Amino acid sequence: MIRHLLNQKLSARFLIFLACLSFSASILALEAGAQAYDFELAGTQGTLKLSQIKGKVIYLDFWASWCGPCRESFPWMNEMQEKYKQLEVVAINLDANDNDAKKFLAQHSARFKVLFDPKGLTPEKYGVMGMPTSFIISKNGKVLVQHMGFKQADRADLERLIQSALGDQK
Repeated sequence: MIRHLLNQKLSARFLIFLACLSFSASILALEAGAQAYDFELAGTQGTLKLSQIKGKVIYLDFWASWCGPCRESFPWMNEMQEKYKQLEVVAINLDANDNDAKKFLAQHSARFKVLFDPKGLTPEKYGVMGMPTSFIISKNGKVLVQHMGFKQADRADLERLIQSALGDQK
């Protein structure tokens, strides 16, 4: 009897485990080597379709006005955009209220492309799970790296990844 109950418990756990795997597979971020999802969004400099900038290395960043680490990442993204001419920094804001994003941008300048996705469809396609989340995309449109969060200690490693994607070209 105990063995039967134990087997039922294990079977139920196994089924729950399998269900979690099948659910989480649909929300996982794009893996390295996957084709970056193409999108078209309006932004501060007009509408942009990701495929329009194919041929450049892209640092794609998802952010929101309420995100503390996003405040820290903006000066660094400005620096990377200025330092590496073959890099295209694209930041997608996910605030439902565009006034929140505008207030943020008034306080934190962005010298890179800023797009808006208030419905949150794009981060869903990329499997974004937290703010900020960034992707480094190769010149041929493949995801090279996904990085969640941002702190000062991340700066050097992220820049090395960008340099590697650029082939160390400035």
